Amino acid sequence: MYIPKPFIKFKENFSDVHKQYEQLAKACREQGPLDQKSQDLVKLGIAIGQNSKGGVMSNTRKALSSGATTDDIHHAILLSLTTVGFPAMIAAMGWVGEVLEKVKK
Repeated sequence: MYIPKPFIKFKENFSDVHKQYEQLAKACREQGPLDQKSQDLVKLGIAIGQNSKGGVMSNTRKALSSGATTDDIHHAILLSLTTVGFPAMIAAMGWVGEVLEKVKK
């Protein structure tokens, strides 16, 4: 899986903080009833709402890894339209498209 260079540097330079961050993320995931795929699609929606290119791309890769289909992902993006607006939704479609193109190769 692709990992951005800034995240790799963060992990190298602040290993203790990274470990605690990962533990928090694990605890949050284990706290509720949602399965992995549902969690990844929810996190994709949150990233779209934040207009976070890195977050959208990362959560797209995670959603694919957890069994989400391209239709699932496109539906999650489409659902963002009435909440975050057309420009953010279109941007997310573009970022997801970049991930899907790389996955095809």
